[in-house]
Amino acid sequence: MVNTAVNLCGVELENPVIPASGAFGYGREFAEIYDINCLGAFAIKGTTAYPRFGNPTPRIADAPGGMLNSVGLQNPGVEDVVNVELPALAKVYSKKVLANVCGFSIGEYVSVAERLDAEDIVGWIELNVSCPNVHGGGMSFGACCEGAAAVTREVKRVTKKPVIVKLTPNVTDIVPIARACADAGADGLSLINTVLAMRIDPAARRPVLANVTGGLSGGAVFPIALRMVYQVYEAVDIPIVGMGGVSTARDVIEMMLAGATAVGVGAANLTNPFAAKEIIEALPAEMEKYGITNLVDIIGGAHNG
Repeated sequence: MVNTAVNLCGVELENPVIPASGAFGYGREFAEIYDINCLGAFAIKGTTAYPRFGNPTPRIADAPGGMLNSVGLQNPGVEDVVNVELPALAKVYSKKVLANVCGFSIGEYVSVAERLDAEDIVGWIELNVSCPNVHGGGMSFGACCEGAAAVTREVKRVTKKPVIVKLTPNVTDIVPIARACADAGADGLSLINTVLAMRIDPAARRPVLANVTGGLSGGAVFPIALRMVYQVYEAVDIPIVGMGGVSTARDVIEMMLAGATAVGVGAANLTNPFAAKEIIEALPAEMEKYGITNLVDIIGGAHNG
């Protein structure tokens, strides 16, 4: 009998599998096709202070080994999330969620985080300082130590729940930014967000995406994500949610060996809506295959070899 349980910033999870923000909406559509209570947790769609339509279309494009998206944080705004989405979710989901918080100023991050922190169903605040698809927010805060630390510090002042900062891979070195967030009081880190990329339509002779660039996700980014999780684990002493191209139970084990406590599943949910469920179901057999009895025992295990 294997044990898949992990502890993420003081909250017990039955398993480490967490559908990533943006790829699982607010959970209700998935709840119509399977019992989402099998999940360790999940991250709700990125939430801003006010409703956002997002970027103009086209905002999705194919890519080798993955996909590009430039959705641009489309969401109904924090008041609608609190008054409509979370109460509806609570009818079908009995666990905690990560509330993904986005902003265009430090004040906006603070106000949205404080509002969501008060909700019972919210177990963690996930600070998205890494979205590559909006201008004047998101990645502009997460691309330098000072910006990431400032957002982290101010949000920690108004929240009681664990704050997990989601980092961008679109930097020269992710490690100093991870350290800056930890020093500013972050309880955990999520990495990585999507990799800035683009496609060009040869017939039209212009970029495929209306926003020109978008975020690359899917299997192509898994080795990049794994490398960054490995590096960050050696630099900080707080839990990591590893994500980026995860689509199998083996990927989960690799992420945990690199240093992740929990593992996000993103684009795989868009190509197979049962992806997270199937990974969870396959995990015990994959653990037995590699002689793993307790998942927590392998966290960071690749650093000991």
